[in-house]
Formats: sequence, structure tokens, C-alpha cells
Amino acid sequence: MNTVHLQKILIANRGEIACRIMRTAKQMGLTTVAVYSDADKNAQHVKMADEAYHIGAAPSKDSYLVADKILNVAKMSGADCIHPGYGFLSENSEFANVCEANNIAFIGPPASSIEAMGSKTRAKEIMAAANVPLVPGYYGDKQDPSFLQAEAEKIGYPVLIKAAFGGGGKGMRIVSKASEFISALEGAKREAIAGFGNDLVLLERYVDQPRHVEVQVFADNYGNCVYLGDRDCSLQRRHQKVIEEAPAPGLSDSLRKEMGEAAVRCALAIDYRGAGTVEFLLCGDEFFFMEMNTRLQVEHPVSEMVTGVDLVNWQINVASGLALPLAQADIQLQGHSFEARIYAEDPSNDFIPCSGTIEALYTPANSEYVRIDTGIAQGDEISPYYDPMIAKLIVHDDNRAQALSRLQQALTQFHLAGFSTNISFLYNLAIHPRFKQGAPSTHFIAEQGEALVTIDPSLLQTSRLIAGFAYLASLGSNTSSANPWQQLHGFSLNAPQHINIPFSDTPLSAIKTAQGYSMTINDNTFEVQGELTNGYCNVSINGAKHTAHVSHVDNAITVMNQALQTKFECVDKHFISSHENEALPLAAPLNGTVVKHLLEVGSTITKGDAVVIIEAMKMEYTLNAPHDGVLKSYCFAEGELVSHGALLAIVEDTTAEEPA
Repeated sequence: MNTVHLQKILIANRGEIACRIMRTAKQMGLTTVAVYSDADKNAQHVKMADEAYHIGAAPSKDSYLVADKILNVAKMSGADCIHPGYGFLSENSEFANVCEANNIAFIGPPASSIEAMGSKTRAKEIMAAANVPLVPGYYGDKQDPSFLQAEAEKIGYPVLIKAAFGGGGKGMRIVSKASEFISALEGAKREAIAGFGNDLVLLERYVDQPRHVEVQVFADNYGNCVYLGDRDCSLQRRHQKVIEEAPAPGLSDSLRKEMGEAAVRCALAIDYRGAGTVEFLLCGDEFFFMEMNTRLQVEHPVSEMVTGVDLVNWQINVASGLALPLAQADIQLQGHSFEARIYAEDPSNDFIPCSGTIEALYTPANSEYVRIDTGIAQGDEISPYYDPMIAKLIVHDDNRAQALSRLQQALTQFHLAGFSTNISFLYNLAIHPRFKQGAPSTHFIAEQGEALVTIDPSLLQTSRLIAGFAYLASLGSNTSSANPWQQLHGFSLNAPQHINIPFSDTPLSAIKTAQGYSMTINDNTFEVQGELTNGYCNVSINGAKHTAHVSHVDNAITVMNQALQTKFECVDKHFISSHENEALPLAAPLNGTVVKHLLEVGSTITKGDAVVIIEAMKMEYTLNAPHDGVLKSYCFAEGELVSHGALLAIVEDTTAEEPA
């Protein structure tokens, strides 16, 4: 292959990965081109690029997934290469082909490699030929539901249904008994069609208590291929990773070498080029091939931190025709690295995605120990149209214990207000004794349940007092304002200055003192003094010092204290608590699309029956009947967009007593 000097790169993606690719591309002297949808016109990746082009409406099927639009922008802008990032078109073999046909370098593997691994059934055949262990299952093309159910019986329950062209936990269902198989199959196929445009599924024996360990491989155009260490990605919720680390803890040198060499065999078997990841289930000292991701992975930074390799730099150079700069013997692992994925979601509500405006954002400083990959800034809008991951927090240190300590500290410094995030949840994972000992199984989060979303009562109380202090600090700044945050209720000369702080959950009262305030919560009194400057609150509570960030927006104040984000709402005559919506189980929990009506109008239903399915942020959510009754009507048709809080169906309550 002849080498070419690439000069202008189009990034066919958005968010943090688009920004991350641009950073390396700019360092290499390339001109960068961004594309954006209606929802992303003010996004950071658009601002960061040298050039940016609009490609359509907010839904990805109308913008980021339309190959022709991306290609037209490449031609119009004069881009000589396209980096697809991950997701969207990154594993679309037709897109890779059309790029090459138009003399535009596709920064990824050949289309033939994508096709080989794009079908999990074909991938299993190739791995079997390469003598890589496989989990028992059915990997054929026959998709008749009764046939698949019979195959599941042969495999034995529990069985895993998995979208053949999927990833990221979408189109995946665990089935524990035969009576649940058909409904689970239908749900997996719907999600597969929505996410990947193909509803082919495969079946596997569901392996109990495995670890998820993957190997980073890299190949060039000259038959060279290396592995750059491994990663443990076992901490998952909904089959999606939340914390990853490199190298995978607890592996013997021989097992690590065996897995690395198996991953290289996988890549060579499909004439691979560029960055790829081979994923394994690890059960003790046995490992089974799961799939190969023919693209850059979300968690690639942890491999970069322990190898010192810029994988995007390698991708661009290999796409230009250069050989790998290092041989296997030259690759040495240094220290340990963790990555925590920051999601806009509510862990206490089954990790439901959230959207909204970033009201405040404070992050730990980048250093040799801390790296933040993100595509957001204060004031940005988080759209309901895309994946809810908004940032990645990556740390590195000399060993696992020190790196984990870095992660814990950095999570307490990552503060964001405007919607719920998983930062507190990640912190609870990072300090968990079992995780400190080493990587647990992929079931760990599900097994821990409520323990990982439990809030420390003393930390919550401190946050409430800080919110009260912030409320008090805002009083008097505008005595003519009708805003309840800015009224001097209770102030009088020559008398104790009593102030009521009307938080909707737990009201506080305070008396002004010479030093600060004497604040009372539930008959407990605290002496609070300090200062609030530009969102930074530094207070003393009964002599103990505390610091936090606070954000005032409308009738609410958000306190970001350690890794805990808490929103305190103020009651006034116009205020209606958002919790009122939570009492409506058939109200949309977020912006989305109605996917399926599960029952006929007029049906008699029992409390808890599944009524309607909506899809949002690439995942399905089933809403259940709040009580026994009769389904009177659906409020939205299948395919219609719905807003957060919108009532989706009406169930007439039949549990009320008949009048005498």
C-alpha cells in the first residue's frame, strides 16, 4: 500500500468522541470538519472544528446515520479521510466501501472485516476456525420463534438473546424460563431493528458470574498485528459498561498472554486493519469469545494511559499507509488506569436517561493523573435523541490501589447541575470494598441493588444545610423582587431575625446571629457561617468545615457536595413538585417515542400489567398499569413523539368501592 499524506479529516460523529478525535487530529496538523444535526448546532464539537456542516434533523436516522449526507459533506469540504468514531456509521461496511470508492480514506478496518464481525453468527464461525473457545449456543440464520424457542430448550435456561448486529446491551434479553421467551424475543428484535436496522438474533447459554475482559488489538496493512494489553469492563448496568480498568486485575502472565494472542489470531483471521477490540467472557481461567468490535471503543483511554500510545494517532497513520511503529515486544504496560462514564441518568429510578440544560459544571483539573474526555460545557443542552453518556473521567497512577484512590477523589470534584447524573452511583462503586479487592463479575451491580444508590444521611443533611445557607446568602439582594429566594421575610430591627426556608421536602428555619445563622431542621440546631462566591460555598457547620458548589435556577438550588448532587426545591404559589408526575406510572418518564401498544382498548387489566412501550436514548421502557381497571384509551399513537410527563394511556380504576 502506498502512503498518502492526509490533510483534512471529517469526523462523522458528535459529542465527546468527536472532540477527542479532533484534539489528536489538530496535533497532527490536520484540518478538522464537523457535522451536526438540528439538536447539535451549538454543540462543543461544532465549535471546536475548523469547519462544520449541518446534516439534518435531530433524530440520528435523519442525520448521523445517513451515509449519503456525510459523504456529500466530505466531497463539498474536500476532506480526504473520515473518522466514524464509535456507534452511528463506525461499523457500517457499506459506508466503508463507499468512502474507499470515492477515494476518501475510511479510518477503520476494510469493509470485509466489518462484515465478517458484523454478524455475530459469522463471527462465531470464524472464531471456531481460529480455535478460540465459544459459549454454547445457536448462531444460525433461522429466526422462526418456535424454532428459536426449541433451540433455547436445547441450550438450557437461562438463555441470552442477543442482536446479531448489535452492541451496547441493545437488543439483548436474559430469559430465565420458557414462558418468558417469546415476549423477550419480540422485545429484543424490536430494539435490534430500532438500533441497528436488522432484527437477526442469536442465542447463547447465559454464563453465570463471568467477568468481561477485552483485548485491544491494532493491525496495519502489512500483516503486522499487536495487542496493547487488556481491560476489565465487568462493572455494567443494563449490559452497558460504567467503569473500566486496564490492565484487567488478577490475570496471570500466562493467561494475559494467551488472551492477547487469541485476540491477534481473531484480527489476522479477518485481515484486519486499525484499532479493534476482542471481547471475552472470563470464567476463572477459562475464556470464551463474545464478539469483536471493529472500531475504537468508548473505553480506549485506559489502554492509552497504560501503554502511552495515542490510538487515534495510530489510526490516522495506519489509514495513511504507515506501518505500526511498535512490535509486540516493544509494548509495555505502565501502572493502572480507570475510566468512569458520566451519564445523564437517574440511578435511583432504574437508570432512566435524563435530558436538560447544564446549569453548572465544575470538573477536576486535567493532569498527568486525570484526563477528562467530554463534549459538553456549562449552558449546553443534553438532547433526548442520543446516548446519555456525556463525559468520561479517566485516571492513572502507579498501581491499582493508587489509581482507584485517584478515581474516588476525582469523582468528588466532578460537579454538574441541571439534571440527574450517575456520579454518586459511580462513587459508591469506586469505594465499595468488593471492588477495591478486584474486579467482580458482570452481575455485581444488579446483585448490589439499592446499596449502590443509597445516600449517606449525614452527607444529605450537610447538603441541606449548605442549601439553606445559600438561600440565606441570596436574601436581600433584591428586596423588590417577587422571587421567594430574594425576599427578607421575618427581618425586623432589635429582634431575632427569623427566616423560614421553604424547601418542599424538609422546611428549615434560621435565626441571624453575629457570626452567621443558627439553623434548625427537625428540632436539631446547627451553627452555620461562611461565604458563597461564584457558586463556590465554603461553610463551617458546628465548627466542621465543608465546601461545595451550588447552583440557583428558578425556584430550586442544587448542591454539589462531594459526589452527591441534590436539588432542593422552594415552594411558592406557582410551584408544583416534579414528584407529582412520579405518581403517574403511565406518564412518560422522559422524552421519547411510543413504540407499541401492548393491550387492546377495553381490556380488563390488573395492576402491574404491561400497557405501553416507549423508546428513548436508544433503549426501550415498559410502563405498567397503576391499578386494576379497564384500559379506556391510548393518548398517543404508535410512532408518535411524547414529552416527559405526558400521559400515555388512561386506565379506569375499578378498585374503588361502589357508592352505597
